[in-house]
Amino acid sequence: MFIRITDGVSVAPQITADDVAHAAADGFRAIVNNRPEGESADQPPGAEIAAAAQAAGIAYVAIPIDHTGFNLEQVDAMASAMDGGPVLAFCRSGTRSCNLWALAEAKRGGDPATIIAAAGQGGYNVAGLLPLLKQLAGG
Repeated sequence: MFIRITDGVSVAPQITADDVAHAAADGFRAIVNNRPEGESADQPPGAEIAAAAQAAGIAYVAIPIDHTGFNLEQVDAMASAMDGGPVLAFCRSGTRSCNLWALAEAKRGGDPATIIAAAGQGGYNVAGLLPLLKQLAGG
């Protein structure tokens, strides 16, 4: 269920409070929720996942990404979350989480080609972000 992108970041489709225990057992130190609250009727409340994370000793941060796309504040928040150790980011399908990781990784100086390849290994195509990845990476 957790899709490894790099040693430090994995993504997933929607998780539940029960999945948090698995994340803790797998060594994740932070969970990043990229879904806006109430995006779908079957979505567990973020507070439920946050409480499970706290009980498991895992940091929790909400960086909601909606239909308007990404902004620099969200990219910076993701980069900051990634500084805390292995991160599990989730959204409805994992795609927004992978895209946000790619942007944050570029902002941290990551090589765009390496970022695209890592996402591809996880089954995600972030090649459409190449111009922005280059811009964020300073190249």
